[in-house]
Amino acid sequence: MDLANYKFTKSHEWVRVEGEFAFVGISDFAQAELGDIVYVELPEVGDELEKGEAFGNIEAVKAVSELFAPISGEVVEINENLEDTPELVNNSAHEEGWMIKIKIAEPSELDELMSFEDYEAHTQH
Repeated sequence: MDLANYKFTKSHEWVRVEGEFAFVGISDFAQAELGDIVYVELPEVGDELEKGEAFGNIEAVKAVSELFAPISGEVVEINENLEDTPELVNNSAHEEGWMIKIKIAEPSELDELMSFEDYEAHTQH
């Protein structure tokens, strides 16, 4: 899979931009660290997110982690498949395991995120 058009946060969320929208999920590295994911709590469609604020939780067998908005925007869609099959995040973190789709409020915030190469270097520490 080509991750060149993905941007990452230090807290392991990713963003994939499609026009004025962005899909958001957690990285393959993060899902591997968490282990078997059993529940994903997501916001409501219509919620306004501010960059850096918590928008939900992800629960694994051994830990619960907050999910943080990588950019600001309005939630226009949630991945309802995660309600019944949260393991999609384990099986396909960057594709089928996406969590929310947001309408981008501040495109300049994307410039503050890491490229895949920078993120890989970040996770090597």
